[in-house]
Amino acid sequence: MSDVPNVHGVTLSLVASGQKRTDAEVAVVAAAKTEGGVRLLGQALTEKRAGELAALLPQFGFTGGAGSTQFVAGEAKDPADVLLIVGLGAVDADPTSEQLRRAAGVATRTLAGRDTAVIDFPNTTEDALSAIAEGASLGAYAFTAQKSVVPETSVPLKQAVVATTMKPNKSLKAVLERAATVARHTKAARDLVDTPANELYPASFVDYAKAAAKGLDVKLTVWDEKKLESDGFGGILGVGRGSARPPRLVQVQYSPRGAKKELALVGKGITFDTGGISLKPPASMEEMKSDMAGAATVLHTALAAAELGVSVKVTAWLCLAENMPGGNATRPGDVLRMYNGKTVEVTNTDAEGRLVMADGLSKASESEPDLLFDIATLTGAQVVALGQRTAGLMGDDAAVAAVKSASEATGEPFWPMPFPEEIREDLDSATADLRNSGNRNGGMLKAGIFLSEFVESDGKRAKSWGHLDVAGPAFNGGAAWGFTPKEGTGFGLRTLVAVAENLA
Repeated sequence: MSDVPNVHGVTLSLVASGQKRTDAEVAVVAAAKTEGGVRLLGQALTEKRAGELAALLPQFGFTGGAGSTQFVAGEAKDPADVLLIVGLGAVDADPTSEQLRRAAGVATRTLAGRDTAVIDFPNTTEDALSAIAEGASLGAYAFTAQKSVVPETSVPLKQAVVATTMKPNKSLKAVLERAATVARHTKAARDLVDTPANELYPASFVDYAKAAAKGLDVKLTVWDEKKLESDGFGGILGVGRGSARPPRLVQVQYSPRGAKKELALVGKGITFDTGGISLKPPASMEEMKSDMAGAATVLHTALAAAELGVSVKVTAWLCLAENMPGGNATRPGDVLRMYNGKTVEVTNTDAEGRLVMADGLSKASESEPDLLFDIATLTGAQVVALGQRTAGLMGDDAAVAAVKSASEATGEPFWPMPFPEEIREDLDSATADLRNSGNRNGGMLKAGIFLSEFVESDGKRAKSWGHLDVAGPAFNGGAAWGFTPKEGTGFGLRTLVAVAENLA
């Protein structure tokens, strides 16, 4: 894992909309679902041709439903020899940015194995153009590092040409470049999530981070097991001591000249989670290679911010450990002394993420950042409460508002959740300052309340703090949809980049 994986990157470019003929193999056209049938959108086709296809498509069973597709042979005046019609679902006056983003992702996923496509969706604003470009790049993805043979049909689309009625200029070029950068880092985070735990473990994760940061204005600082011990990181050490592969803490800092504000990010990096002594059931345990999605996300958020030149300091903390049931593993009933001095009775070794995150949050609080967020695949209770696609959002009002504002632009769904005061009582311990788990009720909220106890160290704390539980959205165990592939999704990165830009 010392080398940065080859992220199959689609090349993005612009062309004027409505051209009769392009060099693309396929032209992608958007369709809306209406009560009267299919309505084709945009200027890719003549009015007559669009009307003919609208009458023909229902005969194939195509209704324009969101995510649906239909290939049609192109004619002489069409932009390409092959047309791909992609459904947006019901559309009001204009498609939303998220409808465009998902449809573009569906298109490029469907066109794996081909070289070039022109995507001629309606777009009259930079936000719409950005969404189409992002979706096209995010959909053009495949994780093939572990394949001995990669079928041609699995190779992502190589070039996506985005058609627009707007006049190309420097501003549109910047929109395209930003979309390409953010999508590329999202796909790199997916690669990390998809990498098996025998290759990605704390030390190799550090090697990856160093390689990925080369050429960027970032500084890496690493705590190995000896430095973790001497500096008092009892949570990270307690979780990692059952593994033959010792834990690590990594600080990735982007500090541009003149930056007046700091965004600190703490990512859960459990490179594999067996549950420790409190062993998980075997069903689907292989998916626990994804328990480091938070660390992958904050790493590539910081790197993306550096590449984009965002004028705010971004400090990412990667809390890396492997949770194994070894002979030296932490036992239920053991007490750990955390970085900020508080003691925790471990009543469940499978509630380990909050232990490494507690140390990371306390350390990150020492610089008193303007905004501090942790992001973690933290609780199964998040999935029970909000499902596979919506993340839990907790914290103070300012932090919640920052994520909600950013996520409205990125289309990544976060749902604010409360911190009921009575839940804290269930974390009381007769032995230590608190315990790491209690009963199952309100499990997602309880984990967030636990973390709130560690957003300070030696009297210093962040000005504002938020907790993102992405247990469901970070890993897609079902079929691909929209621009989202199977397995690692990179969820949350685009929102955190937007949070950094808004803070700047």
